[in-house]
Amino acid sequence: MRVADGSNTDTWANQQRESDQLRARMTSPKVDESHITLPQPIFQTPAANPSFLSVHGNHFQLNGERVFLSGANQAWVSYGYDFGNRNYQWRGPQLERYLKELQQAGGNSLRIWIHIEGAVTPNFDGNGYVTAPDKEGTFLNEMKTYLRKAQEYNILVFFCLWNGALVKPEDHYKLDGLIKDTRKLQSYIDKALIPWVNAVKGFRSLGGWDIINEPEGQIIPDVQNSEPCFDTRSLKNTGAGFEARTYTAQQLLRFINWQADAIHRADPKSLVSVGTWNVQSNTDAMGKVDFYKDSCLIIAGGRAKGTLDFVQTHSYSHQGSYDSYAPFKHVASDYGHSKPIVIGEFNQVKGAGMDIVDQFAWAYNKGYSGAWTWHARADGSDTDTWANQQRGIRSVKGKNDQSKGGRVHITL
Repeated sequence: MRVADGSNTDTWANQQRESDQLRARMTSPKVDESHITLPQPIFQTPAANPSFLSVHGNHFQLNGERVFLSGANQAWVSYGYDFGNRNYQWRGPQLERYLKELQQAGGNSLRIWIHIEGAVTPNFDGNGYVTAPDKEGTFLNEMKTYLRKAQEYNILVFFCLWNGALVKPEDHYKLDGLIKDTRKLQSYIDKALIPWVNAVKGFRSLGGWDIINEPEGQIIPDVQNSEPCFDTRSLKNTGAGFEARTYTAQQLLRFINWQADAIHRADPKSLVSVGTWNVQSNTDAMGKVDFYKDSCLIIAGGRAKGTLDFVQTHSYSHQGSYDSYAPFKHVASDYGHSKPIVIGEFNQVKGAGMDIVDQFAWAYNKGYSGAWTWHARADGSDTDTWANQQRGIRSVKGKNDQSKGGRVHITL
């Protein structure tokens, strides 16, 4: 989500102003739809199939071929209110229309936000402990309904669980409790996350899990620590902490580690990532620190399977230019990763003058494993129109160069 750009020249005031501007567009008015009652569809999870997305070295593979994840961020229809407590009855038709239009444009993948800060899901008790995926018990069936429709359109879905790029006080206390209190975090894992993973792990349209969007939005930068994984001096004056300077690196990494571990234990073939705000926080190259490497996550949380399967970073220009670390200034190998790298958010309007067709071509030809535009809903000023995003997606439609990005058209 476009709330900070990571530029060394950005000021705290500018960061705050940008955040305030985006707060309005991320708070959709809620329509009273309580009078509508529709039957809930009940679907059985399809039988397991060997043709699931997987990681092979520094690229993805599906059906025995290298694949390039070409698509978009949904990221929502109604911010925080798309799933759970029967919300899909009303949001579903719009969400499914975007799946269809993405498929028609030649895309194969989509990133969609779910809990965000816990407004609707999961269900919390009065003490901040999670008791169920949602209050009314419709969440899991809604997930299955959505994934079944995605499978019809040959779209891989990546669920983004939480959002660190924006604080809404009326909801944030729920997420805050999960980050700070391991007992509350474990209640989420036991009562919501593991049941969710078990309910959907048989769908071939499940591409993967994104634990949290831009956790650096609330990290405390410029903290000295004897443990390099928790020392955030490398983030000084980068824009990190743009929304609130609330959590230590250790707290955020533990939060990620525990959930990634739970997902991998429930579904060993699952793919997990974190959507970082800027590549400066997830590379050991260029004088920076990769806070999300396996060793740092395990040191922070102590859970051996709580690591990431691929790298996901976001890239936006500031004052008309990309910073020197941006993916659109580097080939993927410059970052020194042995895992696939997806440019998880980008657009033309914050693209330093690059046309969206050129951005897709760069990602496909320069060693990256995917590119997701921001964002299909296209509300707010820091987004391309959905039509322009589809134009970019169409530019790589049908490509299948196994020496570069790989196959775009997939069959699930």
